This record gives sequence, C-alpha cells and structure tokens, in this order.
Amino acid sequence: MSEPHRNALLEAHNITVRFGGLTAVDGVSAHFAPGELVGIIGPNGAGKTTFFNAISGVQVPTAGRLLCQGHDLTGRAPHRFAAHGVARTFQTPRVFGDMPVIANIEFGLRFAGRRRRKYLLWGEELGVPWALRDARSILQLIGLASQAELPASAITPSQQRLLEIGMALATRPRLLLLDEVAAGLTEAEVEEMARLIGRLRDELDLTVIWIEHAVTTLLRHVERVIVLHQGRKIADDTPHNVVRNPEVIEAYLGDEMVPPGEQPLHEHEEAAA
Repeated sequence: MSEPHRNALLEAHNITVRFGGLTAVDGVSAHFAPGELVGIIGPNGAGKTTFFNAISGVQVPTAGRLLCQGHDLTGRAPHRFAAHGVARTFQTPRVFGDMPVIANIEFGLRFAGRRRRKYLLWGEELGVPWALRDARSILQLIGLASQAELPASAITPSQQRLLEIGMALATRPRLLLLDEVAAGLTEAEVEEMARLIGRLRDELDLTVIWIEHAVTTLLRHVERVIVLHQGRKIADDTPHNVVRNPEVIEAYLGDEMVPPGEQPLHEHEEAAA
C-alpha cells in the first residue's frame, strides 16, 4: 500500500470498485492537498462518477483505502465523510423543490453544518468563515439572495445547480466535490460557474475536486488534472502537460486539443458518466 502523503486532505489508495464482473474503477490512487483545485476528466464510461462516489462515501470500494486528514473512512457512511468536512453535488441537482430557496440552505445548516461554539451556549462558531455563518450570507455568496423566498422548483435549472452548491457549503466543508455542475448550462453560464468555483476555493480556502464534461473550461480553470480511462488513471498533471500526453490524446482528447494559452481549444463534450 502506498504511503500517506504529508499534509494531504484526502487520500485515495488503490481504490477499486467492481459491479459483478465489471471493474468500474481499477486501482486508482490520488491525493488532494488543502486549497487545490483539481479536475477529473475522461471519456464516457471511464469511471469518473464511480470514483467520485467512492471518495465521498456514496459507494463503498471493493478494495483500497480512503483517508481524510489521517482518519480512515474506508467503508464509512456518507454522513461520516460529511463530519470530516467532505461535501458534494450530484449530476442532477438534489434540492427540495417545494421548500423556499433559503429553507434549502437552512436544512444544510441545521442537520449537517453546525460547529462547536466559542462558548458553551453562545458565541461564534469555531472555524466557520463569515460567508458561511447563516443562510442569507450563503445565498449572497452564490448569487441567489434575490431568490431566497421563491420555491426551489420555481428557479431556473442553472440556479438550482447554484442552490445545490449552497446546500453543500452549508455543511461547512473543507473539501467540495463537484459532479458535472456545468451540465446543461449555456457557454456563458459555464464560464460564470467556473469563475464562481475559483472564487469559492479562494475565499473559503477550500479544496475542490471537479468532474466536468466541458473540458475546455475545466482545463482553463483547474491547476491539476486527473484523467481516467477504462477505470484506470492514465494521467495526473497540470493542464499544460496533460493535453500533450500522447496516451491522453489517444484515449480521449484527440489531436484537435492543444495546450491552454497557445490557441483556443475546441470544446470537447462527453455524455454524462
């Protein structure tokens, strides 16, 4: 088994997930340091979402080990991951449509996000950024303050994606896992979402792991890219190096992709994993 990485927030060691005779994730190891913004890409069926499910506690790995700040969470329930600061979104936003937008955020605060207070019964919550202190400040942060009293079902699909991010933030995470948050958005909305993700990482000192089918946008905004193919990790490097990697080009990106900054990348779309 690989050795723990010093200062890693989350470590995945040789994660394997099998469904019957199908190996969806095959011995994938990765580590994520505090404050990193990491993208995960790969062709349809590469195992991205299954790996995501494994490192967030939604899917129990068949083999391998998961450590969060040194705590072994392998096989633990999702709420144990949440208690250690791991929050995630899903490909299809999971919001309470019949509840007001602000009540969705309050749900996260009430049931998952409370921290020990400075004093026994009062005082500020320890270690909580000011932007995450209450539901209205979270809505302000994600740009939904004016929709606070609307039913969640009445806001647009793109706003529902923002609301789900807000619900995840209400759990006061250290690590935010984003699964296809740009799916179904317009080109302008995708770029706006990417800027928000970067701002949340910077302002809240989060580690962010982001799966996305809008590869061009992701490559422009992340600092490191993990590429999965047929359940295996074939690359883990900067965007600049990943788009030059012959194995990645052959498996996924194609010859039309060029390094960010050299000339505009052609948008490469994939179906949801």
